[in-house]
Amino acid sequence: MTNGVWLTKHPHLQPVADVHARVEDAAAEICVRMAPVPDFAEYASDFHAGVPLLHSWKLSANLLPPEADVLTLIRTLASSSLPATFAQQCRNLKAEIDSIGARDQLPLTHIGLFRYLGWAVLVRYLVPVVSAFDAWRNEERWLRNYCPTCGEPPAMAQLIGKDPGRLRKLACGRCKTRWRYRRTGCPFCDVQDDHRLAVVAVEGEAGLRIDYCERCDGYLKTYDGEGSESVLLADWTSLHLDIIARERGLKRMAASLYHLDA
Repeated sequence: MTNGVWLTKHPHLQPVADVHARVEDAAAEICVRMAPVPDFAEYASDFHAGVPLLHSWKLSANLLPPEADVLTLIRTLASSSLPATFAQQCRNLKAEIDSIGARDQLPLTHIGLFRYLGWAVLVRYLVPVVSAFDAWRNEERWLRNYCPTCGEPPAMAQLIGKDPGRLRKLACGRCKTRWRYRRTGCPFCDVQDDHRLAVVAVEGEAGLRIDYCERCDGYLKTYDGEGSESVLLADWTSLHLDIIARERGLKRMAASLYHLDA
């Protein structure tokens, strides 16, 4: 499965895909530097205590965010040919950041765009760390309902394999980490009663569904399969499932990098 094939079946996602592609191309052009892989042995006690990697004071000094690369991306996009509304927002964001200068404050008027572009850089910056962390950690020692790398609640889930040995992995919508979680139970309120979990099957979306908890109304977009993770776990490729879930009164517990108008 490729983005092109998916967009042929879901043309309503094309505007989002266009912006996403332009941002990814711009981020690739600025050659974001890679984060150094930390000494996980120094972090081991925090890991066992449930402290996400990026929240550990023992490693924070070694993983400072690449602020200069984020600013370069914003300025690159502000001077590029982009869809009208997005282009104007980038220019406004650049102007606000330039006016803030050395005051070390976050922009106020386009904080969502700033967060989106910031994570476009951070995901690239953290690639070697996330990869090494995946290989280092014992998945059986985590099994928590938040990302072991950045601490964010899961945006999606994936079911892998076949019963009785089927696995569920949760997926972070920000740093792209995937981690093991219990096969059943709500990852938000941590209820383990199987009967409290329900499924919304979406017509025409083989491989994708909405799993939700009847107690807290939290939901997870779930990919039931393997081989198309880069497309079906990208979050933006299933924004229509978020709309379906919201119309049913369900709650997205993880923050989204993609704002949905009411």
